[in-house]
Formats: sequence, structure tokens, C-alpha cells
Amino acid sequence: MKHFILTILVVVVFMGCAAQEIKRDEPAVFYPKLPEQPRIQFLYTISNESDLEKKRSSFDEFLLGEEVTPKVLHRVYDIAPVRGKIYVSDRGFKQIIILDIEKNEFDYIDAKGEGTLTDPAGIWVGKDDVKYVTDMARKQVVVFDRENKYLRTYGALDQFGKPLDVAVFGNKVYVCDIDQHTVVVVNKKTGKTIQKIGGPGEAEGKLYKPTHITLDHEGNLFVNDSFNFRVSKFDPEGKYIKSFGAQGDTPGTFARPKGIAVDEEEHLYVVDTAFENVQIFDVNSGAILLAFGEHQVGPASLYLPAGIRIDYENTGYFQKFVDKNFKLKYLIYVGNMVGPRKLNVFGFGEWIGSPLEGTEESVDESSGEEKQE
Repeated sequence: MKHFILTILVVVVFMGCAAQEIKRDEPAVFYPKLPEQPRIQFLYTISNESDLEKKRSSFDEFLLGEEVTPKVLHRVYDIAPVRGKIYVSDRGFKQIIILDIEKNEFDYIDAKGEGTLTDPAGIWVGKDDVKYVTDMARKQVVVFDRENKYLRTYGALDQFGKPLDVAVFGNKVYVCDIDQHTVVVVNKKTGKTIQKIGGPGEAEGKLYKPTHITLDHEGNLFVNDSFNFRVSKFDPEGKYIKSFGAQGDTPGTFARPKGIAVDEEEHLYVVDTAFENVQIFDVNSGAILLAFGEHQVGPASLYLPAGIRIDYENTGYFQKFVDKNFKLKYLIYVGNMVGPRKLNVFGFGEWIGSPLEGTEESVDESSGEEKQE
């Protein structure tokens, strides 16, 4: 009986609010737009369990009825993919949601005891499917194994002020502390602080209210220095290298930067909650390359976006949404804190078709006049 009651409670929690239907026959959206050569295509949105395209069993219909509001995402703050799964830190439900795109299942980490999550924010998942989750209320990083069982905790008394994000490289656990204006580097085995990067200030190498961090394949650290309106890069030893962006309202500047990500081709992705878009920078030159997403009624809309993550492992699950003239290289997940579209999936790649294919209008080369297709 207790197990039955718990099951019903979990269903009620995931209902949260009624899911809004999203049309799936919308036209393809590219960035840059055709006739320029696109590099990014919007692919899909996951907002509730129906978007995983799992059919309900006859037993579920018998137990819960035919008309049951599906489990939903509420306020997507951070994202962490692993092969076959996407983990979502949901600030609305204060849970880590598990989107199993291999089995088409919608679940969450049911942590209890020492692993109970109170106010989770950032999440990092290694290739071994070990999860690191920052909990702002606990002032700790809580770790779960591949079976989602509690493993360990980082965060001795006063070690962290308010940890917002976490990243792991080798034997180091990087913890973004917004209250201490630092990134605290912790020994993965002992849990002891190795060093602190940043400190309050506006000078190069200093931080003011950092919110998100990420690492590249060489162990270089990127920090969203939110109240200094920039992203700072540090080498694996914590030495300041350079920064990207400044305060402003033009391309290459920020109003309210949030989530960041770096791909294998040294592109830096920066979410801006105020602009409601994502800007891409060249890591080496610092130049702005492209921006995508916008606040509008449409498939690629962003509504107070926060988290972003790159995914090379799960391209096959979204290949069916890729335009026949677009060659997909990797996925880009962008999470929205509000609005009907919670987790937007974009694809980075190359346009391999004619520059004008797929547009509603084409140009008659002989006359130069537009004609309807």
C-alpha cells in the first residue's frame, strides 16, 4: 500500500502544470537563415513525457485512466547528457529529471537519506554516468553513481558559500561559488580544497557573481562572470588567460549571461537570458561567429534560457528530425526557465544541399524575379 501511494504522489508531482501541445509539423529553422549556408538547425523540443514518444501500456490506462496529464519539465536550469540519457536539473520541481531517450522513459533521481536533494542547481555527468549535483541549500556537491544511488558528498563546513555549478576533470572537482565569487577546486578523492580561482573584483582574473562553468578537452576552465558581463578562461592550473564579451546590447556583448559550453572545435557557446539567445565565439580569436534562438512564437523560441550543453553521444536519436540537406555533427541542448518549450534541441553541422533548397521562395535566375515554389 505504501508503495502504491508513493507511486501516485510521484505522478502528481510530475504533473505540475498542464502540458501545452506543440505542433511537430513546423517548418525547419536554420541559423544562419537560407540562402546563407546554415550551421545550426533546430531539431526538437522535449517538454513532457509525450515528447519521448512512449506509448502508454494498457495497465497504465487501467490504473490511471485514459486521460492523464503527462509528466512535465517545469524550469530547466542545467543539462547533462550521457549516452542514451539526458539529465535535467529542474528548479521548479527541485529534482534531477532523467530523460531516457533510449527507453523513452521519464523519471527522476529518487534520493533519500544522505543523498536527499533540497535545492539542486548545476549538474555534471561523466562518461561513467556518475552524477555531480550542486545543492545550494545544503551548500554541498552531492554525487550519485550510475544506478542513481548516493555515493558521496563534497562540502565540509564553510567550504562553499552558495555552489551553483560543478564540473569535473581528472582528479579535480570545480565548484562555482556565487557567494564567494570564486571557483573552488576540490580534490576528487579527499574532498579537500586544492585552490580557489577568482575572488571578488573587476580586474582580469577576478570574478563577480559567477554562475556557470565548463571545461574543454584540455582541462581549460571557462567561467560565466555574470556581473562583470564576460566569460573568463583559465588554464588547467588556474592561471587567467583571456575573457570574452562585455556589457552591451550588440553582438558579442551580454546583458545577462548564464550557461556556457565549449565544443571540440573550440567554439564557446554563451546563453543570454535577457537577449534570449545563444552567442557563439571563436575561442582562439574571441570573435563572435553566430547567434541563434530568439523570443518569438515559433519552434526555436527561447524563454529565459539558462542551461546549455553539447552532446556528441546521442545524435542518432534525433537524426530523424535532421533536414536531408544538413549533415549533423553534434547536438546542442538549451533549457528554458519559462514558456511552453522547456528543452530545445539544436543540431550543429554543415549544409550539403543547394543554398536555396528548403526556402518558401526561390529566385528565377533568368529574370531575377521571385517565384513561389
